[in-house]
Amino acid sequence: MNKKWQIYEIDELEVKRISDKYNVNELLSSILINRGIKEDIEVFLNPTRQNFHNPFLMPDMNVAVERIIKAIEKKEKIIIYGDYDVDGITSITVLKSFLQDRGIQVGQYIPNRLEEGYGLNKPAIEEIAKNKYQLMITVDCGISGIEEIEYANSLGIETIVTDHHEVGERLPNALAVVDAKRKDNQYPCRDLAGVGVVFKLIQAIGIKLRLDEKEYLKYLDIVCVGTISDIVPLVDENRVIAKLGLMLVKQTRNMGLKSLLISSGYKNIDSNTISFGVAPRINACGRMGHADEALKLFLSKDIYEVNELTKKLNEYNTLRQQKEKAIYEDAINQIENNRLYEKNAIVIGGENWHHGVIGIVSSKITDLYFKPSILLCYEDDLAKGSGRSIPGFDLHEALMKCQDTIDRFGGHAMAIGITIKRDKFKEFSEKVEEIAKDAKIDEIIPIINIDAKINLNEINKEMVESLKQLEPFGEGNKTPIFVFKNLKIDSIRALTEGKHIKMTLKDGNTIVNSIGFNLGYLAEEYRIGDKIDVVGTLEINTFNGVDNLQINIKDVMKSI
Repeated sequence: MNKKWQIYEIDELEVKRISDKYNVNELLSSILINRGIKEDIEVFLNPTRQNFHNPFLMPDMNVAVERIIKAIEKKEKIIIYGDYDVDGITSITVLKSFLQDRGIQVGQYIPNRLEEGYGLNKPAIEEIAKNKYQLMITVDCGISGIEEIEYANSLGIETIVTDHHEVGERLPNALAVVDAKRKDNQYPCRDLAGVGVVFKLIQAIGIKLRLDEKEYLKYLDIVCVGTISDIVPLVDENRVIAKLGLMLVKQTRNMGLKSLLISSGYKNIDSNTISFGVAPRINACGRMGHADEALKLFLSKDIYEVNELTKKLNEYNTLRQQKEKAIYEDAINQIENNRLYEKNAIVIGGENWHHGVIGIVSSKITDLYFKPSILLCYEDDLAKGSGRSIPGFDLHEALMKCQDTIDRFGGHAMAIGITIKRDKFKEFSEKVEEIAKDAKIDEIIPIINIDAKINLNEINKEMVESLKQLEPFGEGNKTPIFVFKNLKIDSIRALTEGKHIKMTLKDGNTIVNSIGFNLGYLAEEYRIGDKIDVVGTLEINTFNGVDNLQINIKDVMKSI
């Protein structure tokens, strides 16, 4: 698929000004400018705990804090109601641990993804009332639970909502609604993860109770894991959380997290370790309907239990991978056999698909074909599923236009969850296709934003090492991408049964190694001696104790 390469324009005077002022090399300076970071560069590069915003600027924070302190003083029964993903699990872990340190017992409730779905539900609230809980605190959910919170009120349960999702037309009638997405929000960082909001809550309680800072800062390792895993923009306060939190992750005292890190097999602890080593194992629990076991792992102080739970999480993750692979292969067969790739949007359904993992498969389908996709799992007379979109097409807005074919749905521009009647499948898929066609999906070209053009002879270890100052990388702060032009292929071969590609590339007397994951097909398109332009990231590959510079290829085209 053709992609558009877009190189940022460079303001050389501004690059030099920032380079001189902050004592960084000019490449780093230009990348900071590309990221829109021209002020507060010192905070971006070297954040400290002084860079956290005042938690009391968040809506209803004072009300929430006063009510929780009252509950602590009166030893009231508190329950935390959370979500089954990494953000939800870490949110419960942090709030429960902090409150238990204050001397009170705290319950928790996590809905089963497969049986109850996301968010508050009335049967769960009924159960909470039966157990005589007086105060319910939601984490990473609750903002859309209008009816459920009214029901909790009718049963005598007071509710504090802490959430980070978009607010609907009206707020739930809770005692306090702490969410920086509120229209009346004055808080500087609107993009905190759910666990970030929880961190601000315990920080505010800590300030009010005049606790030592370490009483809430000690949870930054867990807050960091939830923040990175939830793919929120790693800028502003999220960057402070991630950067400081990763320092704590490296020396974490949380036995469960330490065990997960070891079992993941990653040597370096960075944002990639969290995103690809830790997060999938925790999320697999929720996807398979066992989120409570991930929570137990984080809360456990028993090494035997920790080891057993880590083993279980690895097993759930393996099972998730197997189910994901089977669904992916089935979906690809449907798409290829029925030429669905010719459509503007891909809508497919399948029997016995596990709806805990079809969101991941939808994401892969969208990446492969660069089209919005919706995958539906047939269950009796219903079809439940997930959808993913591409930049430039608002999937949530599209579904708003065909609500007469939908039972219920939720989400945002790039990702949705949906339930329809099985007999409405054909009508629904036709309407989505019509909307996608009107949006001229076929004219949307994927764009690769390139930070700079670099010559091979300019690359050295010091340059690549300097880029680490920009870590942690993630949403809103992507790994820098460079373009290298007019390189000669010195060697080329496919790896892993044709899945990946490895090349050595030459410019004059300079030769560099390169690797391209999922680009194995290039071995059929190019030969030794061909001249190519390459877009990719720079990294240091260590093998047998020897460091070598390497380009991690993202795209290739023939040199003009």
